[in-house]
Amino acid sequence: MQFKLILALTDDSNVDLVLETARNAGATGATVVTGARGEGLKREKTFLGLDLARHRNIVLLVVEEHLSRSILEAVAEAAQFEDEPGSGIALQIAIEDAVGLSTQIRELSKKVEDEL
Repeated sequence: MQFKLILALTDDSNVDLVLETARNAGATGATVVTGARGEGLKREKTFLGLDLARHRNIVLLVVEEHLSRSILEAVAEAAQFEDEPGSGIALQIAIEDAVGLSTQIRELSKKVEDEL
């Protein structure tokens, strides 16, 4: 079984939405890394002229490759990544190898078999 890593970088207000949407689309778990900092196309300044970097969270999802694109699209649509500037981004990366996923593999085998 092959996997992809989906990274979704978003505000605190969207984390629960991203997690719920990903699970509904087939993800079997996630890790949330808090305390990241993000900048958009233009640097935002405060009224005192200081740089204002937005607080971000990184949602990491290891997903089965046949489900990855639909999960990625569902997350992007739910969190309005394409419609709202500064709402966040999501991307997927191929995973060469992974361990510790035996429980997920048993569950995913059934799901992927049904999808195909």
